Amino acid sequence: MAGMTQFAPAKVNLALHVTGKREDGFHLLDSLVVFAGGGDWLTFAPADTLSLQVRGPRARGVPEDGRNLVWKAAQWLAPGRGAAITLDKHLPHAGGIGGGSADAACALRGLAQMWGVDVPRGAEALGADVPVCLHGRPVRMRGIGEVLEDVPPLPPVWIVLVNAGQEVPTGPVFKALERTDNPPLPAPAWDGFDGFMAWLQETRNDLQTAAKTVSPIIDDVLARLSQTHGCRLARMSGSGGTCFGLFEAEADAVAAATAMPADWWAEAAPVLGAMP
Repeated sequence: MAGMTQFAPAKVNLALHVTGKREDGFHLLDSLVVFAGGGDWLTFAPADTLSLQVRGPRARGVPEDGRNLVWKAAQWLAPGRGAAITLDKHLPHAGGIGGGSADAACALRGLAQMWGVDVPRGAEALGADVPVCLHGRPVRMRGIGEVLEDVPPLPPVWIVLVNAGQEVPTGPVFKALERTDNPPLPAPAWDGFDGFMAWLQETRNDLQTAAKTVSPIIDDVLARLSQTHGCRLARMSGSGGTCFGLFEAEADAVAAATAMPADWWAEAAPVLGAMP
């Protein structure tokens, strides 16, 4: 079988409410998760042993051994099987857009196809975001990431993802949270772009204020996004530090991404209705 290439799209929390905390320390979330038309790419080729090569503009510092979630995903799926995997890395590290989880989910899909096996239940063992990345389409995510519920179809939306280059570790952000018992999302219901924006205005990212205490530059990113023409909502994704702006027109999104500082990572992409 010849090698194949598959896409690992960025995961974006358009809304993220922290609704509780379990006795084991895990936080309960209620989030609207979507996927963007920008991300990493993985190529899989048959081989006797497992190997991983990382290249691309964000390859620096990414491990090529058992510390990488792609490697862990391969071993979890079928221990002892071989494959030559190449990860073309474009998403920033510790960016709150599920880069490692998206790569792991892509590895599970690609290797399952190449090896002729099914992906078993329990992918959350690789990380809380791996199941939603396997799902690969807009969804309401609750619990600690294991409860996935369908949402109404999204209207066409363009997203601009921006990261100023500061990694934001998740632990300190959750530790800086003032409240963990916030109200859940309103019931997902919208009609058209304006209706979707109106629904989102009634939601929040409960981690955003805490993340800004860890990485104050998030404030600058949000301010720049908010000031671009056509931006209807600017917010942080996940636990940071990637922020996003939502646009109705592709031209406005592309112009906004272009207007960001040259040393920031910025990408305009459509919000995906399903995995391409």
